[in-house]
Amino acid sequence: MKSVTLKQLGELLNAQVKGDENIEIFSVSTLELAQSGQLTFLANSKYRNQLEQTQASAVLLSEKDAESYQGNALVLRDPYVGFARVAQLLDTTPREADGIHPSAHIDPSAQLGEGVAIGANVVIGANVILGENVQIGAGTVIGQDTIIGSGTRLWANVTVYHDVHMGQDCLVHSGTVIGSDGFGYANERGQWVKIPQTGGVRIGDRVEIGAGATIDRGALAHTEIHDGVILDNQVQIAHNDIIGANTCIAGCTVVAGSVTIGKHCIIGGNCAISGHLSICDGVHISGSTNITNNVKEPGLLSSATVAMDNRTWRKNTVRFRQLDELFQRVKKIEKTMKTED
Repeated sequence: MKSVTLKQLGELLNAQVKGDENIEIFSVSTLELAQSGQLTFLANSKYRNQLEQTQASAVLLSEKDAESYQGNALVLRDPYVGFARVAQLLDTTPREADGIHPSAHIDPSAQLGEGVAIGANVVIGANVILGENVQIGAGTVIGQDTIIGSGTRLWANVTVYHDVHMGQDCLVHSGTVIGSDGFGYANERGQWVKIPQTGGVRIGDRVEIGAGATIDRGALAHTEIHDGVILDNQVQIAHNDIIGANTCIAGCTVVAGSVTIGKHCIIGGNCAISGHLSICDGVHISGSTNITNNVKEPGLLSSATVAMDNRTWRKNTVRFRQLDELFQRVKKIEKTMKTED
């Protein structure tokens, strides 16, 4: 089992060590559940009452919280970021694959970098290039002319179509489809005429894509996911979307085609973003929000209504339908009042 001393963690995190610097840490846990040999953290004040009762060997704390804590601690500016880095160091997640499984089908024209690992029943198409230390989980299919950068990992049963370029150190979870056709059709007297989707997908470095996500290929130009983007499970990115660097999109959000989303945006779960829009850098969108217009200034946007009992909701729905009528009545009254003045 991997272990690290508190002193070593302090050096890694550039944190002040408080207490026994030689104590060994084997894993991480929550304040409530942590036991001896584990490291925990306090990042949310509502859990402060659990601090004195924790059984953890050490706690990641801000300078303010460390003042009143008597146990072993690592003191740093952002305990949650510190927790994430320690969790990475002590991660016990198994590799997606080891070596090259004999059942894998690899086209002779494919180029495999040093240290590539390919699981059972993987299919690698023609002219595929896999960088060094790429890991491909069982049952994954990679289409022709696709390039996957060094250190990138794909879990089991991922489907990557043709002409997809993915950068270094990305992570793609099971069931995700990258490069499927965008939803492009013309209508001829009631009959749908398919438009071939001849663009590709271009994904930057350090991108993480959750399970069951779908990223459509471009119609003519490419769909683009820039460096550091994180996409949650079951996110839909449509054709020709451009997602700016370090943007986060939570689960079940749908982005329609030809949308440009800026850098450092945070988009909550179950949002719907209409097509052909532009969202500037630094926008935060709360869950279940519908975006139907361009967003030109950073800030927090919301549109979903809060939950209420069904009877109240039904009444409010009726009143919502009456808003235009009410508006017209008020407008008429104001006009009458101005005339009388």
